[in-house]
Amino acid sequence: MNSTLTTTLQRLDLETRIQYGLMFLFGSLCLLAAIAPLELLVKAVIVSTLFGFTAGIWVSHLVQIVQQAAERQQSGTTQ
Repeated sequence: MNSTLTTTLQRLDLETRIQYGLMFLFGSLCLLAAIAPLELLVKAVIVSTLFGFTAGIWVSHLVQIVQQAAERQQSGTTQ
């Protein structure tokens, strides 16, 4: 299973790997902040900010994927 995951990650381009890494990082920090013993307002602000970063990177990644697919279709190549 590990070799399959490693092979899959190695096939991805560098930008995609970086985006996935940042999504994982901010998502993990968001979960940690949600269970942290902080004041409710502070916790809400931190979790919201980290979730916003995660969602922003995710939307950016989706736009990048759609743009690459459109460029491939326009040039007539399929992958």
